[in-house]
Amino acid sequence: MQEHTKTHPIEARFTGNPGTIDRLRNYAKEIGAEELHDVTADEFFNEHFQGESRSAVTLRGYRHREGLTQVQLATAAGVPRRHLSEMENSKRPIGKATARRLAAVLNCDYRMLL
Repeated sequence: MQEHTKTHPIEARFTGNPGTIDRLRNYAKEIGAEELHDVTADEFFNEHFQGESRSAVTLRGYRHREGLTQVQLATAAGVPRRHLSEMENSKRPIGKATARRLAAVLNCDYRMLL
């Protein structure tokens, strides 16, 4: 009989007095466990999308969610495809009127694109 070789990570959270929590941390380090830290949305965005604006990443994400190509979205929203590409690559800002047209096609609130 073969044994399982793949281990699955387990996340545990503890509450208690600071001394007990410190002892648990030390024990976890001794046995090779890693301590997870909560990450804010801003920290995650800055780490993974350096140099990109939030509106560009959001636009690209909504387009992928809806399963549209740039050409399809541009045609449906009445925006030149080149402009859409520039918006998704943080080279062109998304104006309020354009955000409204894009949001109508992407089924989202236009303010998410600003």
